[in-house]
Amino acid sequence: MAPRVLITDPLSPAAVAILRARGVAADVKTSLAKEELEQAIGDYDGLAVRSATKVTAKLLAGAGRLKVIGRAGIGVDNIDVKAATAKGIIVMNTPFGNAITTAEHAISLMMALARQIPDADRSTQAGRWEKAKFLGVELFAKTLGIVGCGNIGSIVADRALGLRMRVIAFDPFLSPERARDIGVEKVDLDDLLKRADFITLHTPLTEKTRNILDAAAIAKTKKGVRIVNCARGGLVDERALAAALRTGQVAGAALDVFEEEPAKSSALFGLPNVICTPHLGAATSEAQENVALQVAEQLADYLLKGAVANAVNFPNISAEEAPRIRPWVKLAEQLGLFAGQLTEAPIGGVRLEYSGEVATLNTKPLTAAALAGILRPLLSEVNMVSAATMARARGMRLEEVTRGQDGAFESYIRLTVRTDHLERSVAGTVFSDGRPRIIQVRNIDMEFELAPHMLFVRNVDKPGFIGRFGTVLGNAAVNIATLNLGREKPGGDAICIVAVDEPVSEDVLAAVRALPQVVRANRLAF
Repeated sequence: MAPRVLITDPLSPAAVAILRARGVAADVKTSLAKEELEQAIGDYDGLAVRSATKVTAKLLAGAGRLKVIGRAGIGVDNIDVKAATAKGIIVMNTPFGNAITTAEHAISLMMALARQIPDADRSTQAGRWEKAKFLGVELFAKTLGIVGCGNIGSIVADRALGLRMRVIAFDPFLSPERARDIGVEKVDLDDLLKRADFITLHTPLTEKTRNILDAAAIAKTKKGVRIVNCARGGLVDERALAAALRTGQVAGAALDVFEEEPAKSSALFGLPNVICTPHLGAATSEAQENVALQVAEQLADYLLKGAVANAVNFPNISAEEAPRIRPWVKLAEQLGLFAGQLTEAPIGGVRLEYSGEVATLNTKPLTAAALAGILRPLLSEVNMVSAATMARARGMRLEEVTRGQDGAFESYIRLTVRTDHLERSVAGTVFSDGRPRIIQVRNIDMEFELAPHMLFVRNVDKPGFIGRFGTVLGNAAVNIATLNLGREKPGGDAICIVAVDEPVSEDVLAAVRALPQVVRANRLAF
């Protein structure tokens, strides 16, 4: 019986043709009500969507046959990936099909903003000839500040340099070498805010980037700055931006994305020199065609051959090697998450050492998992397929070493990250029970499992630290699940890693950092 795919959002007819030509039965039903979709989904092996269809846990509960969801586009905000993963459903996206289109839209909005084109158009068509009213500014020799200089941001930089703009960029993962290669100046966020005549955002929405342009940040900008957001709603505090537009601190703003979409109302609506478009970043015929064709090919390959491409919740590995490699994939990702959450400076290099049995496996998905873990704290949309590309785009140099058994453990992975100022490593293995363990941190031997909520504390090994540390947590009613200690030598560098039942508050973290022996303390989440 041929696999069946349900298409619930408009896709190019060519995508439907690809599925059918490959032997996949494709049904196009783009006007299903939520209840109708819940009733129909049980008859399909695959689901193809764009952004309109909401793939919820409730919908997936009735999807007994569903094996794969294909998102024609990059964002999977409309898909409950956690629920899909729990049911063993692969979620794929097409992360690079609309990069040029989105970058060009940002440049278009910047030009329209500089010359007040929408307002001038409306005025002229209303019969008014207000030439003196619409005094614009040139882009030539102006400074463009790019927040997030990955795939799309680097394309924007290239186009802006062609317009003879000066380009500065803030991106924690952008290395100085990569910045030089693409012709931009790497700066910190405060410097960008202070110097930029135009600011354009091209970063994912994460807890660290939410409201990255809030009232405090906007107050640091050059008076008369113009702001463009074609990335994600929620990066800009719309009410703070509206207030700054009224005072003249911000001369104009152009937004393609909003905190709530569809955007029926906004504090920005109706203000002069504000351009609003309905999430058109990927809305060109070329981009629509590209992502539609890509998702059709990916769905067909998976349903007919078992090949996995551009999955956000599963590695690219064959069915034969999956049982052996899966626990090592989990370990590699955990090592990356561990190192990524503890590294605040731009990462210039990553070294992965595979020793013993693991070195005989297909290490490509392990490396991809480790890179995804490193990048995920700031790039929530990164997956195992896109991680390598995103790492290269930020100038991260990758080194992989495989060798026979070396050391006390028969097989292990060591991950080392390098910045301009430090080198940090973490190693782990998979025990016979199939569960990953950390076995070394900063060359200090330790053994523990990662938990959802943890505290990492680096301290000086002196008497009394554990007592004071435990008292801080106890007074705050923080329950310790496990506590693991290690040290280089008596009185030297020491590490304390604690698993707790719930996330530790900022106040508790500040109290831990205030202890006299503490060098640093971080919350970790896995």
